[in-house]
Amino acid sequence: MRDNNVKPSMSRRGNCRDNAVAESFFATFEKRVIKRKVYSQRDEAKTEILNVIEMFYNPTKRHSHKGGVSSAKYEEQYFLESNRV
Repeated sequence: MRDNNVKPSMSRRGNCRDNAVAESFFATFEKRVIKRKVYSQRDEAKTEILNVIEMFYNPTKRHSHKGGVSSAKYEEQYFLESNRV
């Protein structure tokens, strides 16, 4: 990281905010998809995980830390604004 002039996005040890986005995703995923579910094959689980991420979580689920828009919409707005400069 030092060689590439990159700063880690972590604060002090044990700070729950460091992992808040990942924790939020997995909480949503567990509630909506895998609660009490057993997959018979790994490919079945992989397909469902990909579908949840690409068909629901990124394009549809709104996030308060992104101004109440989905990840896909936020990214679209970001690139539109960055191309105007």
